Formats: sequence, structure tokens, C-alpha cells
Amino acid sequence: MPTDRLFLWYPEKKVSVFLICITFLGLVLTVPASSPQAAQGPEPFFLMGSGKLHLKNLRNTKEARVELLNPDGSLNDAAFTEVDRVFGFPTEEKGEHISPRLLFMLSYFADLAAPGKMIVIESGYRSADYNDKIRQKGANAAKTSTHIDGMALDFRIDGVDGKNLWETVRGMNCCGVGHYGGKTIHLDAGRPRFWEAATSGTKSKEPDYNRHLYLSTDLDRYTPGAKVRLSLSGIGTFGFGVENTARLYGSADTEKPIAQMQLADNIKSECISLEDHKASRFLYTTVPEELPGGRYKIKLDFCRRPFEQMPTEVFSNEIELANPAGFSNQSP
Repeated sequence: MPTDRLFLWYPEKKVSVFLICITFLGLVLTVPASSPQAAQGPEPFFLMGSGKLHLKNLRNTKEARVELLNPDGSLNDAAFTEVDRVFGFPTEEKGEHISPRLLFMLSYFADLAAPGKMIVIESGYRSADYNDKIRQKGANAAKTSTHIDGMALDFRIDGVDGKNLWETVRGMNCCGVGHYGGKTIHLDAGRPRFWEAATSGTKSKEPDYNRHLYLSTDLDRYTPGAKVRLSLSGIGTFGFGVENTARLYGSADTEKPIAQMQLADNIKSECISLEDHKASRFLYTTVPEELPGGRYKIKLDFCRRPFEQMPTEVFSNEIELANPAGFSNQSP
């Protein structure tokens, strides 16, 4: 069957022929049985896939085949460095890699739609200056694009219908996904949302006022006492601060905090100033030792807000607390 006819769609519920077949065969799609992580317990991310990617960037012609997982199930730092090269991401300057959460989501959906096929990157990392230039030329690029933070890509897989793949990702409510027509879709590791060309809002002239800030953790799963890296993205203007105390909530109840977590032991000020991109990407805290397993969210409160329209607080993506033997809280 041609891969562009892989998906069949119904008005109320989207079901793929591929999923139906796999269900009847009794196979697990998310992680192959041979995956080291499958044997060791829960993976560090909710959506993982095989971790095997064949990437080619049309803009710089760079190409690579990588395996994001080592044989023991840990994250392969060398593979992430190779991905950075293909994306054109300035690893040393940023002090981090292209978002591991993004890459494992990409692996998950690529394995679902066309396992083993080349993923053609039409737009990977963008510097802030480059993003501004293409906006001025009328491109579909948001002012605070997740491409700037290494959290997004626009890609296609030959033989896979872009609209159908967009529908698949949209149905997971996991991330940001956009479709502007044709085979290409946008995928990002930001807040769950979806759009098409007519609803993207990328050409809006309205001031940003830091209203689209997003807080993400480096992993999805942690063990008690683990170190957590928090990163802010979608920032239009720096020169604001976050309170030195983060608050932890149950994911089903964001009204009553369960615990408090200090961000920086070496900073006496109650307001941590964020003056540049790197400062906003490396905020650390620690999961309390006594917490039971379950799903949680972390909240940061802003201080020294430059705009009254800027939110007073932001919640992170959902995280899960687990304590399986052999699970490693290590990001690449």
C-alpha cells in the first residue's frame, strides 16, 4: 500500500489502517520490544518511538542517521550533537542541544507513519535575526517562534500526506503542530495547540508583551530527589524576573500547591533576574524526596514584569514521578 494512503479518516474519530493492523497483531507501537528502555522501565519521555532517525536538512544539505538511545537505554549525547549539526544549532553557544523531547516525539510519529524513511527538514533552528528577516519577507514565522529555542522543525516525509500526519499529531494533544498545505508540517515541543495557514496568527502585528511564555522541563519522568532543569521559551522581551521559589501541584488540581522547591541556593534575592536567553533556559530545582508517584506540574511566579499584559505565573508541562530500578534522570 502506498504510504500516502496509509491513513483513513472518519468524521468523528480518526483511525489509521496502520493502527488497526498493529492492534490486531498485538504489537506495541510506542517502543519496540527490543528497546533497552522497554526492559528497564518507564522512558524519560511520554512519547519515545525507536529513537532512530534519518535526517536531511534542505537548507544546509547536511544529513545523518542517528540512534538517540545507547545500548543500555541511556540518552546518547553524541547522537544529539550530530543532530545539532544537521539542524544548524550552535550547541556550544547555547549550552544545550536541540530539544530531546522534540526529537523523541519526531521519532514516535515518524515510526508510526513511515518507519525508517528519511525525514526532510525544511526549517530547523533559526536565530532570532534570521527569524525576523523571514517574517519581514512574509514567511509563516511567529515573533517568538519555537524554532529560535531549538524546539521546533518544519518537515516532510516523502510518500506521507501532510494533512493526515497533522491530524494524527493533533489527535495526541501533545505538542504544537501546524499545517500550511502540502506534505510539510510544523512540529514543536511547546504547549499543545494546532493550526492551519488561515489560523496560524504568525503575521500578527500585535505586541507580544511576553504573553506566550512557556515553561518546560528537561524530561517528562523523574524519581524523588532528582534534579530538574526548567526552561522558558516564547520570550519577546527580557529584563524580567522569576521568584526564587517554584511550587509543585498535582496535575488535576492546580489550585493548592503540594510542595515548594527553591530554584537557586546561591541567590539570596527572592527575584531571580532573567536578562538574556541563556539565563531563561537554565533554571534548576529538585524534586522533593517524600513525594508519592503520580502526575504533577511546576509553577513559576514572575516578578519585575515589564508589561502589565505579561502573565503573573506559568505552569510547566505535565511530569510524572516514578521510581523504577535502572531509570536514569539524565538529559543529554
